[in-house]
Amino acid sequence: MLCHRAEADPDICGRKLQKHGLCFHEFCLFFANGLCQHRVEELGLLGFLPEDVRRTVDWAAQKHCFVCGESGATITCWETGCERSFHLPCAMEGGCVTQFFFQYRYLFSPPPPTRKGPSVSHRTRPFLLPPRSFCWEHRPEQAVEAAPEANTTCLICLEPVGDKKTHGILVCPACKHAWFHRGCIQGQAVRDGIAGFRCPLCRDRDAFPSEMLTMGIRIPFSLPSRDSHADEALLARHSRCDASGCLCPGGRQQADGEGPWELLLCSSCAAEGTHRHCSSLSSSTASWECDSCAGPSTASSATSELAGPSTTGQAASASSST
Repeated sequence: MLCHRAEADPDICGRKLQKHGLCFHEFCLFFANGLCQHRVEELGLLGFLPEDVRRTVDWAAQKHCFVCGESGATITCWETGCERSFHLPCAMEGGCVTQFFFQYRYLFSPPPPTRKGPSVSHRTRPFLLPPRSFCWEHRPEQAVEAAPEANTTCLICLEPVGDKKTHGILVCPACKHAWFHRGCIQGQAVRDGIAGFRCPLCRDRDAFPSEMLTMGIRIPFSLPSRDSHADEALLARHSRCDASGCLCPGGRQQADGEGPWELLLCSSCAAEGTHRHCSSLSSSTASWECDSCAGPSTASSATSELAGPSTTGQAASASSST
C-alpha cells in the first residue's frame, strides 16, 4: 500500500507484513512521511497506528515519485524546500539516500518537528528519531577525496567498480583502499549485523559502520549470520608486527593505541603490520604499506619515512619528507 509493489528487495524494504486490513513493507512504513512510531511496539502496526497509516496512504496518493512517475510516493527529501518524493524501492535508481539511524537512536522525550506529511495522532510519546531521506541533489557524499584506480574491483563480488566515484560505489573512510558496490556492501551488512560489520580489508569497525549508515546502508541490529561466523577466522584483524627486527619489549603482539608501539597495518592489504618504532615511522605518519604492496624501492621521499631493519616499504602519508 505504501510503495505499490508486491515484491521488493528485503535488504532495503524489509519484511512484507499484513495486519488490520493493511499490507506494507516494514521499512516503507518507517520512512513514510509524518508517521511516528510509539513507545509500545505492540500497539497497532509495529507501534504505528492503523488510522495514521491509512491517512498517509491517502495523502501519498497525490504525490508522484520523481523516479518512476507513479503516485503513492510516501517519502519526501528531508532538505527544507525540496519537494522531491519517491518510493523506497526507487531510491537506488534515483540516486537517493535513506538513513536507517532510527534503529539505534532512542529518545524518551518529544520528537523534533516531523517531516512533510499528514498530521498524525500522538497518543503516546514517540521513542525514535524519525528516519531521514534525501534526493540525489541533497544526499550526503563521502568526504574521502580518493577515486578508484583503473581496474579496481569490488572486494565482495570482485567485479570492476569503475574509475570514478558514483552513487553506486562506496569506499572505506578508514583505509581508503577498500571499494564496494553499494548493493554488495548492503548484503554484507545484512549478513554481519551491527555486531560483526566492519571493513573487509582493514577491519575497521568504528568509522566504517558510522559512514555506511550515513550513506544509507542498512545495518541490522542483530548478531552475525551463520555464514559470517564461518568466515570469522578469515576476517580476523591482523595483530602482530612483521618487521624483520621487532624492537618492542612486549613482543610482536603488543599493540598500543598510540605512541611508538602503535601497530599500523598495511593500507593496501591489511595482511602485514608494523610498530611505528620498528619501522621508524613518526607520529605524523597516517598510513603505511608493506614491501609486497609498495615494493621495496618505491617509497617516495615526499610522502614516506622509511624503516631500517624491517619489512616496511612505504609510509604513505607523512607530514614532511626526510
